[in-house]
Amino acid sequence: MNEYPGTTDPRVTQVSPRVQKPAPPENSVILSEGLRAPGANLSRDRVLLAIAACAISIGALAQDAPAAPPQGKVLFSRDTATATPQAEPEKPTLATEILPEVTDAERTAPHITAYDLDLHLAAAKSGLTTRAGLTIRNDGTQPMTRLVLSISSTLRWESISTATAALTFQQHLINTDADHTGGADEAVITLAEPLAPGDSIVLRALYSGTIERSSGRLDRIGAPADQAERTDWDQIGRETALRGFGEVLWYPVAAAPALLGDGAKLFEAIGLARLQARTTTARLRLTVEYIGEAPHSAYFCGRLERLTATSENQDVPVAESPGIATAEFPARTLGFRTMSLFVTEKPETMSDGDLLSAVTENDAAFKASVAAAQTVQPLLAEWYGAEGPLEPLRMIDHPGQPFEDGALVVTPMAAAAPAAMAPAMVEALSHVWINSRQPWIAEGLAQFDYLLWIERTDGRETADRELSRELVPLALVEPAGTGTGQPLTQAHDEVYLRAKSAAIFWMLRSIVGDDVLKDVLKSYRREVKGDDEPKRLQQMLEHKTGNSLSWFFDDWVYADKGLPDLSIVQVTPRQLPATGAKMREQGAVGSWLVAVEVRNEGDAIAEVPVTVRSGTLTATERLRIPGKTSASTRILFEKVPEEVVVGDGEVPEMRVSRHTRRVTIEPTK
Repeated sequence: MNEYPGTTDPRVTQVSPRVQKPAPPENSVILSEGLRAPGANLSRDRVLLAIAACAISIGALAQDAPAAPPQGKVLFSRDTATATPQAEPEKPTLATEILPEVTDAERTAPHITAYDLDLHLAAAKSGLTTRAGLTIRNDGTQPMTRLVLSISSTLRWESISTATAALTFQQHLINTDADHTGGADEAVITLAEPLAPGDSIVLRALYSGTIERSSGRLDRIGAPADQAERTDWDQIGRETALRGFGEVLWYPVAAAPALLGDGAKLFEAIGLARLQARTTTARLRLTVEYIGEAPHSAYFCGRLERLTATSENQDVPVAESPGIATAEFPARTLGFRTMSLFVTEKPETMSDGDLLSAVTENDAAFKASVAAAQTVQPLLAEWYGAEGPLEPLRMIDHPGQPFEDGALVVTPMAAAAPAAMAPAMVEALSHVWINSRQPWIAEGLAQFDYLLWIERTDGRETADRELSRELVPLALVEPAGTGTGQPLTQAHDEVYLRAKSAAIFWMLRSIVGDDVLKDVLKSYRREVKGDDEPKRLQQMLEHKTGNSLSWFFDDWVYADKGLPDLSIVQVTPRQLPATGAKMREQGAVGSWLVAVEVRNEGDAIAEVPVTVRSGTLTATERLRIPGKTSASTRILFEKVPEEVVVGDGEVPEMRVSRHTRRVTIEPTK
């Protein structure tokens, strides 16, 4: 039986048995319920987790085989000095030995800090051949005597060397859902001498094979065929789509195996890979071998380059003429992403004003997208400046699950009313309007803009409710105390990067005011160089307001102290005597002074509104409550108080974010 459905590589029959019935992912119900309505920008991680949860819950696969370690038989072991690249490798001869155990520590210690890729695609055969220069640093605590790297299970390592000598390596297949086939080809490379912690080595690797569409990992957990087809659509062909780690391993990675059924391990690995890539550089030289019409454009990590085509035979009809098309992407820091590559046949259509472009044959859908972008443009200009986007939003019309990479959005395009498309469009345009290199700022502002749009169209209360809904998973994953969560400056989980980060900006509206926040964001957008300093946004806000904001950023951004846990300790109303002889003669009732004490059992500081109500009359004061303490405020009120409300939903809390208590007036003795 082929252990990797959807592949034809003969090696796949030698892989250790996979787990047939994984346990349900943690928080799968909450996350799947948290998927936004159609038309909004969906999270890839949430979609995969929801599909996995659904497939497991219906019990599509009933076997209870114990988990096998991610090891396999040695497929071939060679000194790479004798290796000869082959476009279509023959079935390898199986070695009789078993690879020494490879630990996850060995797999995660290497950090690839630079990629120099020379990639050749054969579209007609779904073929790939890559010569890769890899700069690898030992981020572990022990010297490394060998390196462990992985590529997709349908690819094969051909040779690995340093600048001066070939290296001996062994390779085998492992089970991992970081690739759409459900497996990876892992090379265990013997180093000539140990690599000390913190030191780097430069390797040259050659690998080749095919990348065809595969839903092997989702088939294995019993996902419905239509969902699997929409979710896993990476392939090399006339139009190539390769989304990188977590989808298809078309480039080498250093990572431990992760399975969809193992809680949130796969999504944790994807987040960590993105975080690690923040300082990684990548250069790509792309060659596409084609027959017939030449491909038009390539998109690498969201960047667009036109392909330069050369026909190899001018004497045959165009439909039969072979040729090559090339493009080069200079070295650039990746940022918070996994590397993606798309090749399109058709040119893009650009809107007036260079607001967005699209590769689509659906003219009505393109016009509808432009109308939606123009609808939300005033909101983005109000908050970030009227200069317009830093670059156009680039869209590729594709029937699969939506995908984003910087300025690029790959999504099914359809004609719809601008109002229906606006919520998703405002998030997408946010990434090209203010392109921060701080992930929590970039992702948080996109979600913040989505909430601003809801506020503009449906009111503040609706936006507050939507934020509260988005924050439900945060209360489940946040630590009970300091030291075990994810500071936003080092966060890799979507719940932190999107929901909590959006809440940061929502809270800042009350702390510094909308006008100040708008002015600072406009300046921050223009100050590209300062974006590399994690505390730059705080510094700009403090300069604008003249007030220290360390109390807020230290608890909410630079450390993860969990969430506040507020409660009303007591409410003490006291009637004040009427002032002035005339008022006393007329029997006028004096004002009330309402003392409110609030307790914070959490570790994170909270600044919340405290409101006294009576009918439609209200009076509000803001109260700051540090973690593990109580704080009080006194509010002067002109009528008999009826109710006290603490919080308005904008500050995330462990339980509820709005607290009420009826005011009890003791009769006068």
